[in-house]
Amino acid sequence: NPKVNFGFPQALRTIVRHDPDVILVGEIRDLETAEMAVQSALTGHLVFSTLHTNDAATAFTRLVDMKVEEYLVASTVRGVLAQRLVRRICPSCRVEYQPTPKEEKILAKLASTPSVLYHGAGCERCNNIGYRGQIGLFELLMTSPAIETLVMKRANSSQIRACAVEEGMETLREDGWKKVRAGLTTIAEVLRVTQN
Repeated sequence: NPKVNFGFPQALRTIVRHDPDVILVGEIRDLETAEMAVQSALTGHLVFSTLHTNDAATAFTRLVDMKVEEYLVASTVRGVLAQRLVRRICPSCRVEYQPTPKEEKILAKLASTPSVLYHGAGCERCNNIGYRGQIGLFELLMTSPAIETLVMKRANSSQIRACAVEEGMETLREDGWKKVRAGLTTIAEVLRVTQN
């Protein structure tokens, strides 16, 4: 309520006074909210929140760009889960198909190519779109000592991402390829919502 100067940061401050074990901050949009979330984490609270970024690695640089000190970001962020929604192939009209030449080029770059590709032919259940519902693609970046060091050095998100991949992180796109192999979504959908 702006009339009485009680906004999201003030509400978070009030919640922290009750000494909860876990705090869910709806979204970190500004420095004041970010600082309150970090301070809560530093005092032993487990803090969950959302942040608008393109991938998991960018969460670190976004917080630093908000002017949260690098050492605070490195010491309080334990992990970041990125997600993107893709349309699910309609199970009622899912059919096998031969990949286009463009798709064949994409598939040739994959370590494990799907033996069969699917798309939705279109039916009454999906209003002749070929898709019905959505599924998530996920990318979990766990903060390691190497990631902490990169954050402290103000590394860019590409460097953080490369380190995380080297440590075993599965990217959004890699998770998408798993869902293509399983016949849940299409190559076009994965390419639409992920970046290289």
